[in-house]
Amino acid sequence: MELVGPNSDADDTPRRISAVRDTLQLIQSDDPSSKIEAAREIRRLTKTSHRFRRQFSAAVAPLVDMLRCDSVEANEAALLALLNLAVKDETNKTCIVNAGALEPIISFLQSECPNLREHATASLLTLSASSINKPIIAASGAIPFLVEILRHGTLEAKADAVLALYNLSTHSDNLPLVLDAAPIPPLVDLLKTCKKSSKTAEKCTALIESLVSFDEGRTALTSEEGGVLAVVEILESGSLQSREHAVGTLLTMCQIDRCKYRDPILREGVIPGLLELTVQGTSKSQLKAQTLLRLLRESPYPRSELQPETLENIVCDLISQIEGEDQSGKAKKMLAEMVQVSMEQSLRHLQQRALVCTPADLSIPSCASEVSSK
Repeated sequence: MELVGPNSDADDTPRRISAVRDTLQLIQSDDPSSKIEAAREIRRLTKTSHRFRRQFSAAVAPLVDMLRCDSVEANEAALLALLNLAVKDETNKTCIVNAGALEPIISFLQSECPNLREHATASLLTLSASSINKPIIAASGAIPFLVEILRHGTLEAKADAVLALYNLSTHSDNLPLVLDAAPIPPLVDLLKTCKKSSKTAEKCTALIESLVSFDEGRTALTSEEGGVLAVVEILESGSLQSREHAVGTLLTMCQIDRCKYRDPILREGVIPGLLELTVQGTSKSQLKAQTLLRLLRESPYPRSELQPETLENIVCDLISQIEGEDQSGKAKKMLAEMVQVSMEQSLRHLQQRALVCTPADLSIPSCASEVSSK
């Protein structure tokens, strides 16, 4: 029975009210089949309608009760309905957690049913977006099971687990709990296989950036085969935001212990990517890339007044230290391109200044003629 579509016109308000009332009666009935039918109807109606999410908030408690029954069919129907109720609705997110949904949802992460594991992971992703829920979810013991999904879940479940862990990590007290679950090896594995410009790569790198502020996180990343290289590849090929997190990761490592991490970072061929970031990254990326280049020098301090601390001089020093003809050649080419871009930017800046100046500003009769002659 289809009661009413989620995008019905405003003239259907009586039908909407009737649909909500009838469905709420079904979800609270004693008949298991009726409850499943009602849960599926709630899922359908709340998929795209915030109004229905508000109107069905009374269904949270009976849906949570369905999570505890022995029927996988009922579990799945209730889980999907709760997932849609929580999307973009802060009140429902907190109500679902307060109603006791976390215990059964976390148990589903260990289920033999792949669908239940995927739906449970997606549910924790949605619920963890609430700042109120972050410490509660972490305290419930969900983090190790999310990391286990990172290791052995489907690709979709892994992507949702990364986002859920990232959400939880933004509450600072949760970071040690995330670190204790040893997430860096599966995060590195996921970075190696996922699309470098994807949201998954972005959140993986953001999470790694937070974790390397701890000694255990830095040790885990450098001990993992291809760990630093995976971050360098994101620095080169990721989205703008991912590249910012990647350079932030390497910069944090060097700022904390330059002597220990300088060589492992240089060995992965980071210089070309850093050069590109100095001219093409976000403003934060550019600043971080320039700072990291200075730290990667043999000496992080100016050597003499005859060699000023310019970015070109810093990079030239670094290029002379790079082993391997391919790396050095690529870095030299990038440096030449960087200098060219810098010159072009300076020229455009001078032209713009000339265009807005007035005759009184100059010792020549008119600035327009100067510009037109170029």
